Amino acid sequence: MISRLRGTLLSRADTGVEIATAGGVIFEVDVPLSVFERLPDVGVEVEIRTVQVVREDSIALYGFLDLRERRLFQTLLSASGVGARLALAMLSTYSAPRLVRALLERDVATLVQVPGVGKKTAERLAIELGDRVKGLDIVTEETDGSDPDGAHEAVHALVALGMSFQEAESAIRLALDGTDIVDAEELLRKALSLR
Repeated sequence: MISRLRGTLLSRADTGVEIATAGGVIFEVDVPLSVFERLPDVGVEVEIRTVQVVREDSIALYGFLDLRERRLFQTLLSASGVGARLALAMLSTYSAPRLVRALLERDVATLVQVPGVGKKTAERLAIELGDRVKGLDIVTEETDGSDPDGAHEAVHALVALGMSFQEAESAIRLALDGTDIVDAEELLRKALSLR
């Protein structure tokens, strides 16, 4: 199992990243938006903790900058009916601390904002995962109900303007590429100007 990759960041695309190891092997890794926005520029050395998901028809790597994010992803996968794509969507919609808080508080209204999660699924996830995330040691000091990550806020703004979540996420990833913008309003402007 591949649990960690260290190498040069070769590309950042709306579907993930490519990392070239010192041995010359290039890995394609899917990362949630919460990780994508914190990655260094292309050409810079990076270390990513990974989860390898093997299915009948594919092998995929999912990457995280923090061990706790990786544990949260694995915990999400342990829930019935949650595959890698849905777990990735959950971590793309909310930062790890915000998602953990929503699960701990059984906040169904927050969970239904994740693409592919309806009310019944959100209720089941809240019940099934609420207790499991307690021991993950993910900081949950956000108490004002807001998500401080500009990228997440910008995605939600584009969705409110009528884009699908996938279109909005791709637009924000494109806006983040090659820039250090973290302000939601600036990201929103850049994303709209690139369309």
